[in-house]
Amino acid sequence: MPKQTLILLYGGRSAERQVSVLSAESVMRAVDYNKFFVKTYFITESGDFIKTQEFSALPGSSEKLMTNETVVLAQKVEPSAIYQEDAVVFPVLHGPMGEDGSIQGFLEILQLPYVGANILASAAAMDKITTKQILESVGIPLLPYITYFEGEDLEKTLIQAEKKLSYPIFVKPANMGSSVGISRADDTEELRQAIQIALKYDSRILIEQGVVAREIEVGILGNREVRTTLPGEVVKDVAFYDYEAKYIDNKITMAIPAKLDESAVQAMRAYAVKAFRALGGCGLSRCDFFLTEDQQIFLNELNTMPGFTQWSMYPLLWENMGLSYTDLISELVRLAQEMFEKRENHLF
Repeated sequence: MPKQTLILLYGGRSAERQVSVLSAESVMRAVDYNKFFVKTYFITESGDFIKTQEFSALPGSSEKLMTNETVVLAQKVEPSAIYQEDAVVFPVLHGPMGEDGSIQGFLEILQLPYVGANILASAAAMDKITTKQILESVGIPLLPYITYFEGEDLEKTLIQAEKKLSYPIFVKPANMGSSVGISRADDTEELRQAIQIALKYDSRILIEQGVVAREIEVGILGNREVRTTLPGEVVKDVAFYDYEAKYIDNKITMAIPAKLDESAVQAMRAYAVKAFRALGGCGLSRCDFFLTEDQQIFLNELNTMPGFTQWSMYPLLWENMGLSYTDLISELVRLAQEMFEKRENHLF
């Protein structure tokens, strides 16, 4: 039986491109090479598509994927050149221009099946403000928040924030993941500075109530039939779980499964499914919650392309459920093909 071609798209233009490279290298080493032939394409910081390595068998431990530091521009191709009949794309891309619906729209124009959420779900879940508005409408508990849009009166927003919220307050760009551009503010001046930092990444800003809470995450897998994992917990050695702590300094550990009351476990898994369906999710997502000392649950975000390295929470959550990293990739490819056929059928 001939192998199926799996195309890995990685890199990208967002500030999260380093995470994408790590995730793609993990996937290329975990693929079942009895089933798949792997082609890789690197998207540079400037948006060029570069044809990189191909693998018919497990690569050696010293094999590294191309990065912006090692890019070979002579291998640049037109974006449409990634097309191959009967191939499936795994867009291992994080952040804007990767999991915000842009690349998903491009792949749908090429009529290529792809792993993960569709255009609308990707865009809605990527935008923290839109996510809040959708989830509020279906009754999912969320932390209090206000918004700031570039060009509005900043001083009025500061007054509004201090009336509705109490310090600490967290400030987040609406369209950025992996804690990029997020700051904690403990007074008015820090709040003003945090908004200015967030504006470097987006023109729409979420200003949210801080809370002392455990950070709990649930993995989601499926299309029409949706499965969830037992929750895992992010255990921090730092007060604020920012980008550096997540990916550079490794100042976190994970408790899988998390030690929780059964009622909290069931509630989080139910909220995860409800949020996934409300946002129109398919394929995979990771749903992140806050759990306070008095057992209040707040949904923080739904990530449609969670970190996918071998040490990332999402694959580890499924490994705890008995689904190996390798088998998880195969299942995601199957789900991608299923959704592609469904989308195509909807056109007629």
